Amino acid sequence: MTITTHEPLTVTLGSAGVTPEDVLAVARHDAKVAIAPEALEAVAKVRAHIDSLASSDTPAYGISTGFGALANRHIPNELRTQLQKSLIRSHAAGMGPAVEREVVQGIMFLRAKTLASGRTGVRPVVLQTMVDVLNAGITPVVREFGSLGCSGDLAPLSHCALVLMGEGEAEGPDGATYGGHGQPPVAELLAKHGIEPVTLAEKEGLALVNGTEGMLGMLLMAIADLRRLLTTADITAALSVEALLGTDQVFLPELHAALRPHPGQAASADNMLRVLSGSPIVASHRVGDSRVQDAYSLRCAPQVAGAVRDTVDHAELVATRELAAAIDNPVVLPDGRVSSNGNFHGAPVAFVLDYLAIAVADLSSIAERRTDRMLDPARSHGLPAFLASDPGVDSGLMIAQYTQAGLVSDNKRLAVPASVDSIPSSAMQEDHVSMGWHAARKLRKAVENLRRVLAIELVTSARALDIRTQLSGGELVPGAAGAAVVQALRAVVDGPGTDRFLSPELEAADRLVASGDVLRAAESAVGTLA
Repeated sequence: MTITTHEPLTVTLGSAGVTPEDVLAVARHDAKVAIAPEALEAVAKVRAHIDSLASSDTPAYGISTGFGALANRHIPNELRTQLQKSLIRSHAAGMGPAVEREVVQGIMFLRAKTLASGRTGVRPVVLQTMVDVLNAGITPVVREFGSLGCSGDLAPLSHCALVLMGEGEAEGPDGATYGGHGQPPVAELLAKHGIEPVTLAEKEGLALVNGTEGMLGMLLMAIADLRRLLTTADITAALSVEALLGTDQVFLPELHAALRPHPGQAASADNMLRVLSGSPIVASHRVGDSRVQDAYSLRCAPQVAGAVRDTVDHAELVATRELAAAIDNPVVLPDGRVSSNGNFHGAPVAFVLDYLAIAVADLSSIAERRTDRMLDPARSHGLPAFLASDPGVDSGLMIAQYTQAGLVSDNKRLAVPASVDSIPSSAMQEDHVSMGWHAARKLRKAVENLRRVLAIELVTSARALDIRTQLSGGELVPGAAGAAVVQALRAVVDGPGTDRFLSPELEAADRLVASGDVLRAAESAVGTLA
């Protein structure tokens, strides 16, 4: 059983696996990791079995043979330590910029979870060393390119494993780097934290690198980020409806779950209805408005955002299953058999990573359409062009929409699936690969782009609402939720006025969205939103 406590935050690894919350606690909040005694006992017991196979005259893949296309060669005892070193050194072949610290922390913790399962055959010292490196705040340098998502994330995991050996490149908790040209060796960094480099024995090289931890960790983080952004998207959409004098009647519950039972759609519609509740602006045009219906970007907002919600739910189902897995090749079965298998193939994770990128692209696209509508005097129902103080002299938010359009265009490119590609490797032994790592990398960028798109919609809708209030002599004000969100934004971004340096204000709005303060402001007025 995995136990998470707070103050200080500690996650205990047992043989039963971990939760998504555990992964986030370690990857993003530097939770300490402990190993349950029963897990160490199970690991030691399985290792004893591996040692007996290693001493046998019968070749066993990954224990006394080469790897991949070289699996037919029997390796004598005196070369097996060198075999493990060679495997890790040669597979740590990544290139490009270093990936984010939280990604590496997630990889390390998830692989430690797999080692603790007792299905990999490592010695307890290997598991303990990995946990010690995590707890010391040491971050192996993992490069952007190198993984094909099959056999798992080989190169990223090899860069992590190399640090356990006292080699490779790493960053200390103080930000100092080790192992690069002209830098002190990683072994020195380990020594500073009382960690002895591990000398790998039979089977342990493969056990450290044969898994989907990279793509899975990034999937779990994307799901967590999207949960918050989806609710924020409902809030900014509702503010745009309010600013554009749209109706709230299309969000009534009888038009959603009862007629079209997609749970995400019903949740988004309810969020929007609650954010708009009690709005004097909405009430002001409920009677006598000549418009029959609003544009799709307003009226269909719950249908689009709700579909994204349902996509995230599906992705979470897949992630939960993968999190429960013990992936290695070969794997040690409960009956003692050491069996080759294909569970390292990243297809299940890669597919949902790509699926999410498509959904994220569409959610960002519909938000941009609402922003553009607020800036166009032909469609904004009485708002000045580009929400400028003096249109013609001032450009208002014209170029903010350009930035938003660029982000949306980028997301459309990032929506092109990575998992439909496959380039054979290892002399055609690994002749079909998932490209799941690349699907995860582009999803991270897409989610970041979505957050910025929503920040620009927030800035735009807040300015539009302020202008509505000014034009009405103070009579038309947003509802309680909208007012709370605008007030939170005004703490970091000034209201309408003559043109000023806009980039810092958009960045401040982005930080506000990322912090969750937009969501908290709305919920302070209407209670918890879905």
